[in-house]
Amino acid sequence: MKLFTGLIFCSLVLGVSSEWYSFLGEAAQGAWDMWRAYSDMREANYIGADKYFHARGNYDAAQRGPGGAWAAKVISDARENSQRVTDFFRHGSSGHGAEDSKADQAANEWGRSGKDPNHFRPAGLPDKY
Repeated sequence: MKLFTGLIFCSLVLGVSSEWYSFLGEAAQGAWDMWRAYSDMREANYIGADKYFHARGNYDAAQRGPGGAWAAKVISDARENSQRVTDFFRHGSSGHGAEDSKADQAANEWGRSGKDPNHFRPAGLPDKY
């Protein structure tokens, strides 16, 4: 009976730990997807394309699973919070502020929800992106 109970306990522990490993793997892959979208956005340097890259990064990360969606939310929220701090010091700076931040968050949520990020793709953005 002890052996049977031990086997049940071990299988439950291993099952839960494998889910955590899966979650952590998805989170790492989602973080990489977010980094790749950010790098593409910086490389493209295309006016009006930031919402597309936000939506694409969140979409790609969320497609990884719950861990990827979690990583996308954490990274997006951290970026927006840091932008609010810099906006405080650069009052009146172009392209930053409450309206831009709300639009960024809308694009982030759009991507995480599984909707097509091309909704935010500006006309003329090279096919490479």
